[in-house]
Amino acid sequence: MAFEGRSGRYVRQPAGYRAFIPSPLPPQPPLAIDAELQSLLSRADRALGRLDGSIQTLPNPDLFVMMYVRKEAVLSSQIEGTQASINDLLKAEAEIYDQQMPKDVDEVVNYISAMNHGISRLDELPLSVRLITEIHEKLLHGVRGHKLQPGELRRSQNWIGPGGSNLNSASFVPPPHEEAALALSDLEKFLHADDHIPPLIKIGLSHAQFEMIHPFLDGNGRVGRLLIAFFLFERRLLMKPVLYLSHYFKQHRQEYYDRLQSTRVDGDWEGWIRFFLKGVGDVAEQATETAREIVSLREGHRSIISDKFGNSAGKANKVLEHLYRRPTVSINNVRDVLGISFPNASALVDKFVDTEILVEITGQARNRRFFYSPYISLFSNL
Repeated sequence: MAFEGRSGRYVRQPAGYRAFIPSPLPPQPPLAIDAELQSLLSRADRALGRLDGSIQTLPNPDLFVMMYVRKEAVLSSQIEGTQASINDLLKAEAEIYDQQMPKDVDEVVNYISAMNHGISRLDELPLSVRLITEIHEKLLHGVRGHKLQPGELRRSQNWIGPGGSNLNSASFVPPPHEEAALALSDLEKFLHADDHIPPLIKIGLSHAQFEMIHPFLDGNGRVGRLLIAFFLFERRLLMKPVLYLSHYFKQHRQEYYDRLQSTRVDGDWEGWIRFFLKGVGDVAEQATETAREIVSLREGHRSIISDKFGNSAGKANKVLEHLYRRPTVSINNVRDVLGISFPNASALVDKFVDTEILVEITGQARNRRFFYSPYISLFSNL
């Protein structure tokens, strides 16, 4: 027996449970774009344009992207239950041993690897099932879920629900794996279809559809959120991949889940798209403000260096630029960046600490490491 709605149909399986078979996009009847939805779309489009412009004014936009990617990796992974913070991630990248560091920080490191892989591959490969599986393999390599077919579409049934639930009590059962592969192929076609659907609406529909399909045994939420950034980058709505919605989804986690469920149960695509477009507008405005704050911070610290560092100001400015690439530094790093002796590098770092540009984080007398905390806090507070 099948129960059909706007988004798809529930089909009773031989084992007795009901699985959801999504209908291909776009929804039928078509999305009703009323005055409220059109206003949200216009606001999101304008916010994206301002963000793209503000990124281009940064001294080195790629450095902003690197830090923003780290923030997204932390937040998207936290939605899935990880505990690692952006400070934990930076310590892991700098190979700083900390007994208090959450063991799941490797999942965040993998997220960055998956994101960077996807961005680089878009130069030679369209957003496709092939790229999605490559991203998934990077995401789960060697971490929790590594035994759940990384890089492969699932070959068994999965479900979504609270701990202890089963196929009969789950809140949602995605399509059987044969149907999931077909639905994912249809989604790829929709992403690249030559139609008149506004791009932001298209990726909003596609994200929800991907979560309906749930093509992997683990990692579906993270891959689905990465697809948003990759689509906007591929379509050149943003010249740099700097719009990530995990902060918004984490802030409104229950509504995020409820809106996705409403698309399945009630066919409420309009409610989901309104929620999605509001998130795009909010996050783009926040990212634009962060870009402005980075420019202001950089100029403020260059001014401090000019006033307080005397003859070493030139070298200090080189270190400052290095900090925007990697905001965790050691005296040996400074020595190598500048090609100076260890004592001179140590004296220069002490000036950075005295002016509160750098903060020592190990509490040790030897092998000290330093955070560029004013810069990190622009992202960790988001």
